[in-house]
Amino acid sequence: MELKRESILVSVVRAFCRAFAGVFGIIVGLLIIGFVVVFLAKPRMESDKTALIIGTDAEGNRKHLSLSSPTILRINIHGVIGGSDLNSKTIESQLLDSREGALKDSRVKAIFLHINSPGGTAFDSHDIYTKLIRYKAKYDLPIYAYVDGMCASGGMMIACAAEKIFSAPVGIIGSVGVIMGPNFNVAALMERFGIKQVTLSKGKDKDMLSPFREWKPGEDQSLKDIVEYDYNLFVDLVSNARPRLSRTKLVDDYGAQVFNPVTAAEYGYIDDGNSSYNAALTQLVAKAGLKKDEKYQVVELKVLHPVLSGLIEGKSPLSTGKIRHELVIGPDFHPELMNRPLYLYSPALQLFESY
Repeated sequence: MELKRESILVSVVRAFCRAFAGVFGIIVGLLIIGFVVVFLAKPRMESDKTALIIGTDAEGNRKHLSLSSPTILRINIHGVIGGSDLNSKTIESQLLDSREGALKDSRVKAIFLHINSPGGTAFDSHDIYTKLIRYKAKYDLPIYAYVDGMCASGGMMIACAAEKIFSAPVGIIGSVGVIMGPNFNVAALMERFGIKQVTLSKGKDKDMLSPFREWKPGEDQSLKDIVEYDYNLFVDLVSNARPRLSRTKLVDDYGAQVFNPVTAAEYGYIDDGNSSYNAALTQLVAKAGLKKDEKYQVVELKVLHPVLSGLIEGKSPLSTGKIRHELVIGPDFHPELMNRPLYLYSPALQLFESY
C-alpha cells in the first residue's frame, strides 16, 4: 500500500484552522458565561472587599510594620462624589474593613481624610459625613482632614466630619450651596420644525419640567422645596461644625463662593491654610495619643471592583447591544448626576439656569 505524503501548505492551513477554531470556541464560551452572569447576578455590583495599601507616614516612610503596630487610616476623597469609585458604599466598605482582618484589635487609632474633590450628589456627601461621625463616636478616635487641591461643596461637607481641617497653600475651598439641573426646554424649537411627541403619565406634575412642552407656573415647586431643604441642612451642618463660621455670614456674605486656602482659614472654613501633608499628619498622630518616637503605619483600603462589573451592571455594550453616547457638561458633570440635588462646585454649570 502506498502512503501519500501531505504537502507542507496543507498541513499549515489545517493547523491554522484548528487553532482558530479553538480560540473562537473559547471566546464564544466566555461570552456565554458573561451573558449568564448578566442575567443571574444582582442589578448592581459593589464589592465589599478592599485591598490594604501601605501609605507614607509624616517622615516619608512606607515600610511595612508588624501587625501589632498602631495604624492611621487614610481615606481618599478624590474626584466627584457619587461615582463608582467614591460613594457612600465604598466608604462604608473601608470603614467596616478597618476593624477586621489585618486591622482587627483596634489597630486603627485615627482617620486622615485626604481631600481633592469638587463635591457631588447630596445624598452620598451627607451619608459619607454621617458614617464618619458615627465611626468617630463609636470608636472614640480623632479625624483630621487635609485638602490637597480642592475641597468644595460636598467635599466641604465631608471635611466637616474632621476636628481640624488643614490645606496646602494653593487650592479652592468653599461652595456651600445646592444645585439641580440644568434643565432644557426645546418646545419652541420643536414647534418651529413641526416635531411632535407624546408622553403618557398619571399623577399631577408627573412629567414636571418636560423639555418637550412649555413649562407650567409652579410645577417645579416640589423640586425647589427639596433644594431649599438640602441647602438649609448644608448650612446648618457647616456652621455647627465650624464654630468660627457663622450661619449669617455664610448665607448673607459668603454664599456659595469659593476661596483660596488662606482666606478660607481667615473666614473659618478651615483651620490652617498654609500647611502640608506631613505637618497635618504629624498633628493627627499626636492627637491620637501616639508617643513621639512610636512607629505607626499609614494604610489605605482600596475598594476592589469585580472584573466583569460593567457586564454585571448591564452597562457594557456587550450586554446592551448599544453604544452609549453622552453629553458631558464640563469635566466634573457626568450625566448620572443630572436631575439630582448636588453639593457640587462646577463653574460650567453657571452658564445654565440653576436653583
